Amino acid sequence: MTFPQAARLALRDTQLRHNLGHATRTIRAKRERVVEELPDWEALREAGRAIKDRTLSRLDEYLLELEAQVQNAGGVVHWASDADQANRIVVDLVRARGAPEVVKVKSLTTDEIGLNDALARDGIRAWETDLAELIVQLAGDTPSHILVPAIHRNRAEIRELFMRELGIDELSDDPRALTEVARRHLRARFMEARVGISGANFAVAETGSVAVVESEGNGRMCITLPQTLITVMGIEKVIPTWRDLEVYLQLLPRSSTAERMNPYTSIWTGATDGDFHLILLDNGRTHALADELGRQTLRCIRCSACMNYCPVYERTGGHAYGSVYPGPIGAVLTPQLRGLESAESLPYASTLCGACYDVCPVKIDIPSVLLDLRRQAVKHNPERLAMRALARIFSSRRSYERAQRLARHAPERLPFPPWTSTRDLPRVPKQTFREWWRTR
Repeated sequence: MTFPQAARLALRDTQLRHNLGHATRTIRAKRERVVEELPDWEALREAGRAIKDRTLSRLDEYLLELEAQVQNAGGVVHWASDADQANRIVVDLVRARGAPEVVKVKSLTTDEIGLNDALARDGIRAWETDLAELIVQLAGDTPSHILVPAIHRNRAEIRELFMRELGIDELSDDPRALTEVARRHLRARFMEARVGISGANFAVAETGSVAVVESEGNGRMCITLPQTLITVMGIEKVIPTWRDLEVYLQLLPRSSTAERMNPYTSIWTGATDGDFHLILLDNGRTHALADELGRQTLRCIRCSACMNYCPVYERTGGHAYGSVYPGPIGAVLTPQLRGLESAESLPYASTLCGACYDVCPVKIDIPSVLLDLRRQAVKHNPERLAMRALARIFSSRRSYERAQRLARHAPERLPFPPWTSTRDLPRVPKQTFREWWRTR
């Protein structure tokens, strides 16, 4: 479905709108408090923007440096041009270790390439270990938020889901009770898994270090317990130096979870007792990099602040965007990664109010990119052709008056969707003003 079609369905779900409204208001209030604590917040935002832009301008150099440092530390680096190639690399690595299942850290990049489905086709079960991702997986659902994938579900719905899918007879909807059930379920998965799969928030070219930040500790278990760790990372996640990481470890937690620091910040360099594989994924990113205006979307650190402040997202939720990247950042990133022809309606999923730009920790000018994507989208749009024809008619008095005479015989509804699909033309009078004037 297009975004307008999916949004209409979402707007009819009052429970969804209540869940989203409550969650986003709570996150906004907390974020504003922790941001106000930093007198240099705007300077940090500018530093975050500058580091990313510098990195993108020399991305090939930093990626080669990262590859060399990871290999020097005992890791193996793979390059994947698209989702199919990345999935094949992961499946081959898991099969070579004879693992029937894997445990996963929450990763938007693996969601982007459909890794769980690719593993399932080869008979390998992937267990999501993030609590919200586990809820989504058990429900056969898809994430609706970058940071809080199950934001569209409330406690009562999660209680019913756990009772049904995990075979529990009695369960309270108290968050502590729900978390304990998930912990018991996942503990066995952690202890038995031979392979762990993660994404990456950042990778430091200078040292070959990879960083994952999270709030529950499940990521730490996936990274340390299995003998083999496979990390799938978008090529834009690289940063030049260890010191650059300092900036983002201040920006990211405050913008995402409204915390001063993530409870779990895991950083590893290569491998000692086991094997580590880093897959560097393109999947449309070099296409976005070639766009002078659009490449700024590759600065994104996946904090989700833009969603929490977006009036459109707050009312429709993430599923309406039809992408693992919902909200304002998804409206610009998805068309760039997939191709505009496959997501033509997403650039219009915005009021252009600018709230997303105001809160973005790396200063992505999302409204400007949206406008540019809209410009590209209408190049071959029937509505654009119709407007060109009207411009020619209005440019000449003679052609304009001829069109007025012909319009008396036109139907009330013209075949120019979407402009006239919900609009009735006013009845054309039998005499124009100029004709009336000439008779007098």
